[in-house]
Amino acid sequence: MVEIKEVRSKSELKSFVCFPFDLYKDSPYWVPPIIKDEMESFDAQLNPVFQHAEARFFLAYKNGKIQGRVAAIINWQEVREQGLKKMRFGWLDFVDDPEVSGALLEKVASLGREHTLEYMEGPMGFSNMDKVGVLTEGFDQLGSMVTWYNYEYYKEHFRAMGFEVEKQYLESKFPVANADPKYFKKIQELIKQRYGLRAVNFSKTSELMPYVDQMFDLFNDTYSRLSSFVRISDSQKAYFKKKYISFINPEYIKFILDSEERLIAFAIVMPSFSKALQKAKGKLFPLGFIHLLRAKRYNKDAIFYLIGIHPEYQNKGVTAIIFNEYYEIFRKKGVQMCYRTPELADNKAIQALWKNFDPKVYKRRCTFRKSL
Repeated sequence: MVEIKEVRSKSELKSFVCFPFDLYKDSPYWVPPIIKDEMESFDAQLNPVFQHAEARFFLAYKNGKIQGRVAAIINWQEVREQGLKKMRFGWLDFVDDPEVSGALLEKVASLGREHTLEYMEGPMGFSNMDKVGVLTEGFDQLGSMVTWYNYEYYKEHFRAMGFEVEKQYLESKFPVANADPKYFKKIQELIKQRYGLRAVNFSKTSELMPYVDQMFDLFNDTYSRLSSFVRISDSQKAYFKKKYISFINPEYIKFILDSEERLIAFAIVMPSFSKALQKAKGKLFPLGFIHLLRAKRYNKDAIFYLIGIHPEYQNKGVTAIIFNEYYEIFRKKGVQMCYRTPELADNKAIQALWKNFDPKVYKRRCTFRKSL
């Protein structure tokens, strides 16, 4: 018999965070989080997302042993402002036992019904800045710090419980060698001249900080048309600035300004920390931070995390400027392979940006939905 217990103490929260370390201990593809960072992201006193969202965390026990976990989430901004009566669930992991997965998701469903919500969807985090989706293809590919990994049996559990696919996501990759500069070298100069644009590059994190709030504002403007998008608040901007910017090589953040010094496009690329995180095994000390620092400085893999272009400048060739800037820095740094984080399968505009690089889809994932 499966027993579902709510997390109520710091030690139980640590058990919640650490369960996947046991579940995936034999997987060469799972990438562990930093335990301390993960626990802090669930702390309502530290993570500003809890100003408009709430979450409860549950563990599934069978024969006295933890067999699964899930976070039940309500983003009230989404419910009240967008009218989406949705119960989110995330951080879902379980052994290959339908009793366990069924009990966990039924607990989420019961909470949704208590709040008179209409459906549940997941896995997804608190907001658009969190991880999303069950992996459905690419189980033999290394995960990343910005995605969840799962075993192949997960999708079968969802289908057996009557869930339907809600959103589909693609992850693709291409070698830097595919980025033939003849496609963007000349045109980027013409675009700069025609619209009075210039690229801004950085060598120090302190240099880019004055632009970061503008970047998040542009992110809100760029992605607001996507389904279920929730704008980033000012407090979240400060939180993400502190949590993520230090992980990124300043040379890997590119801003495009217009003639009036307004930010009209940005791109964020991160080195791949996957192998470094595997070596760190969830801890920064004593050696974890060294592995991460090396990955930041010396890395042949780069992950395109975010690209945002002001709606006024979309379809005007601005990406040629961005790609030219990255081509130069990748060549300098010895980057060989580029990866793209999950993108909605129906977002044809973002996919069109990469057509000249011949990207190959190597992972697919989706969220699942079920009426309450």
